[in-house]
Amino acid sequence: MNFQHTEDRRMLADSLNRFIAEQYAFDVRDKIARSQEGFSRDMWRRLCELGIVGAFFDESVGGFGGDGFDISVVFEALGRGLVVEPFLDALIVGRALAYAGDERQRETIAKMIDGTAIAAFAHDEPGSHYELARVNTRATRHGERWMLNGAKGVVQQGEHADVMLVSARTSGEAHDDAGISLFMVPRDAQGVNVHGYRKIDGGRVAEVSLDNVMLDADALVGNEGEGYATLTHAIGYGLVALASEALGAMDVAKEHTLDYLRTRKQFGVPIGSFQALQHRMADVLLEIEQARSAAINAAAAVGASGVARERALSAAKYSVGRIGALVAEEAIQMHGGIGMTWELPLSHYAKRLVMIDHQLGDEDHHLARYIALGRVAS
Repeated sequence: MNFQHTEDRRMLADSLNRFIAEQYAFDVRDKIARSQEGFSRDMWRRLCELGIVGAFFDESVGGFGGDGFDISVVFEALGRGLVVEPFLDALIVGRALAYAGDERQRETIAKMIDGTAIAAFAHDEPGSHYELARVNTRATRHGERWMLNGAKGVVQQGEHADVMLVSARTSGEAHDDAGISLFMVPRDAQGVNVHGYRKIDGGRVAEVSLDNVMLDADALVGNEGEGYATLTHAIGYGLVALASEALGAMDVAKEHTLDYLRTRKQFGVPIGSFQALQHRMADVLLEIEQARSAAINAAAAVGASGVARERALSAAKYSVGRIGALVAEEAIQMHGGIGMTWELPLSHYAKRLVMIDHQLGDEDHHLARYIALGRVAS
C-alpha cells in the first residue's frame, strides 16, 4: 500500500494547516467555542472556500475528492486546530444524500460545499446505546405526506442547522434493521422543538423533539424502510473522519508534551532527562503510531463494502478511543497541575480526545462490534 498522499491532498492539507495556524489560533478558537452560537458562520464559509467540504465528495455530486484519504487529511488538520465548525455532520449528511438522495435533495450538498447551508445529522436517541438500528422515532403516512414523532439527542449544531437528516421507523420493531427511513427536515418546520446546550469540549449540541411534524412526500431520502444501508454507508465515513481528527489532536498533545519535557526543569535539569518520563513518552509515541495505522487502514477500506470494511472501521474507532484517552491522561500527568488549567490549550485537546470516543460509538461498543463481525466472517 502506498502511504504517500497525492499532490492534491498534500496541497489541501498544507493550505488548511496554514489557514488554521494563521486564522484559527487557540485564542480565536476558544472565543468561537464559547460564543452563543458555538461556532462562527464567517469561519465556516471561509473554511468551505478552501475546499474542505468539496473534498468529501466525488465529481458526480459537485465535489473533487470523495476518497477515504481525502477525508482523513482534512479531519487530521481540523483535529490539530480543534475546529468546532460542523464539518462532521456535513460529511455524514452529504454522504447519505449522495448515496440515496434524489437530484433535488443533492442540492443541499452543493450548498454545503459553497458554505451557504448547514446540515445536522439527527439519528441518536435517548437510550440507543450507539446501536444503529435502535430507532424509536416514528414516521406514519397521512395521505401523500409523512408525520414524524419522536426525539433525537446530541444533535451537533441543531439550533443553527438549516436542515436535519432525521432517521425514523416506518415499520418493524425498535431493533430491526429493516423499516428505518430517512427524512430531510427543515429546522424551522412546525413541530420541531430544539433545546441547545454547550458541550464540554467546545461548541454546542441540541436535544430535538418532533411533535406531529408534517413533511411532504419528497422529504423521504431513498426508498421507504431502506435507510439502514444508507446509515451504515454514511456513518462509515464519519468514523474515518473521527479517527483522523483524533490523530491530529494526539499529535498536537504529543508535541506540547515533548516541548514541556524539554523546557521544564527540576533539580537544575530538564524533566525530559528523567528516565521514567522518557519511558512513558516512548509508550505514548508507539501508541499514537498504532492509532495512525488503524486510521490509515480504515481510510483505505471505507470505499468498499461488507464485513472487512466494517471491521476496519470499528478497529480504528476502538483504537483512537483507547489511545486517545491514554494520550490525554499521560500528557496532563506529565504537565503536572498546569495541564488541567483552562488557559493551557493542552487541556482542551485532552477533552476533545475523550469526547471523540463517545461519538458514533465508544471503544466498548466498537470492540464488541469488531468481535461480532469476526464471528460473521468466520
